[in-house]
Amino acid sequence: MSYQRFFVMAFVAFIITSYYLGYTPLFISVVFFLFSLFAYFYYAKDKKAAINGLWRVKESKLHLLALCCGWPGALIAQEKLRHKTKKMSFQFVFWCTVLVNVGCFAWIHTSQGSLQLRGRLLQFENLVVSQVKSEFIISTVLFSTKYRPESMLLSNFKP
Repeated sequence: MSYQRFFVMAFVAFIITSYYLGYTPLFISVVFFLFSLFAYFYYAKDKKAAINGLWRVKESKLHLLALCCGWPGALIAQEKLRHKTKKMSFQFVFWCTVLVNVGCFAWIHTSQGSLQLRGRLLQFENLVVSQVKSEFIISTVLFSTKYRPESMLLSNFKP
C-alpha cells in the first residue's frame, strides 16, 4: 500500500473516531467527503485535459479544493491518476494545504477550537432555519451539525 493511501486511511480513521467519541459532528466528515469527491473529479478532469491538449484546470483551483478539506481526494487522485506528482512547486503548496487542514482538525479538538466550532455551527443552523423552506434540508442540516449524545459515547457504557 502506498503512503498516500495509508495517510488518507489514517486521517479517515481519526475523523470517524472523533465523531464516534463525540468530539466533532457528522458535518465535519461530510465536508471532507464532499470536497474530496470534488477534488478527485477536478484532478481527473485536469488529467484528461492534459492528455487531450484541452484547457486545463487552474492549479489555484486544485489547491483551493485541497484547502477546503478536499486534500484526501486530491491525494488519492494524485496516486491513482499519476497526476501532479512531479511538479515540486505544486507539491509544496499541496502539502501546505494538508498541514493547514490537519492543524485545523487538531485545533477543533482543543477547548477553544471546540467552542469556536460549536458557535459557527449554531450560526449556520440558525441561518438555514431562517432562510430555507424545505423541512428535509433543515432536518438534514440539524442532524449533521449535532454532536453525538453523551448517552451514546463509549465512556458511558458499563460492562
